[in-house]
Amino acid sequence: MQDYYFDRQPQPSTGGIFGPFQPGQFFPPGQGPGFFPPGQGPGFFPPGQGPGFPPGQGPGFPPGQGSGPPPGQGPGSGPPPGRPPAFVPQQAQAQQTAGVLAVDPGAIRRCMFRYVYIWLDNGQQFWAWLVFVGRNSVAGWRWIGFRWVWFGIDLNRISSFFCL
Repeated sequence: MQDYYFDRQPQPSTGGIFGPFQPGQFFPPGQGPGFFPPGQGPGFFPPGQGPGFPPGQGPGFPPGQGSGPPPGQGPGSGPPPGRPPAFVPQQAQAQQTAGVLAVDPGAIRRCMFRYVYIWLDNGQQFWAWLVFVGRNSVAGWRWIGFRWVWFGIDLNRISSFFCL
């Protein structure tokens, strides 16, 4: 029986996105190609900043609105003060938009910082607390049966709404 041995020859360096790296080369934890300390490195931007956007702005959001829940000041600082009403309004009471492509932002704007019941075009319905109304969308807090969660939706998805 004959033994076979493979003799590994030095490999040429491969220049990838992290620069030259030698196969079989090991680095202590937290060092080596491609390692960046937390909050540093390519592609990292402090919260609310990024390429092409002034601080506090992002794509598709008005100044100061950001991409998540509103900041901790003012009436829009968080979810509503308590649970939504215990009843479900009749859709006949609601602002009907049958045959309309989208809800008018001026009509739903009066429901900001109030409990509003929303019916969507896909049959979903829920209580919400709106803190932002734009030309094409609304955002705020949605009741999911036991707690409030942040949400946003296009106005053309809302078929009707009712606010208290």
